[in-house]
Order: sequence, then C-alpha cells, then structure tokens
Amino acid sequence: MTYSPKKRATKKDQLIRLLGTKSGSDIRSLSTKLGWQQHTTRAALSGLRKAGYEVASEKPVSGGVSRYRILSAPESQQGTKAAAETNGA
Repeated sequence: MTYSPKKRATKKDQLIRLLGTKSGSDIRSLSTKLGWQQHTTRAALSGLRKAGYEVASEKPVSGGVSRYRILSAPESQQGTKAAAETNGA
C-alpha cells in the first residue's frame, strides 16, 4: 500500500472555492469563514485580480451588501482544473 498525503487546502484555495459559487459571497461571510479581518479579505480579492482572476462585484438593486464572485480564472488555472477533471481528481 502506498501512502499519498492529501494536499491541504490553502486559504487562497478556500477563497477561490467560496467565490466560485453561482451566488458568490460577501466580505463579512468570507472574512468569517477564513478567519480574516475584512481589510485582509479585500486585499486577497485584489491579489486574485492581479493573478488574472476576473472577480465581479455585484450590489443588489434593492440595496444591501456587495457580493463577489469569480467570473473566470487565469489561463494556467483553467488548464490545470480541466486536466484534474479529465483525470478524475
């Protein structure tokens, strides 16, 4: 039997997963789930944008808090994700 350690999900991985949902997430929820302060969460969103992710901010027409979600990932991330899905990972 071969031992293969599972890759531990980083906070960045968790952030990408939370923003990858159809409804996205707001800053307060992201901060709570990741254990970050709100300004750290906003900085992480900026970092994703700089890394090539297209992050949209959507404010409800009726008012309320803005929600953020990833519309597209950088070319290198999309290729890796597609390869993982093809290989059954």
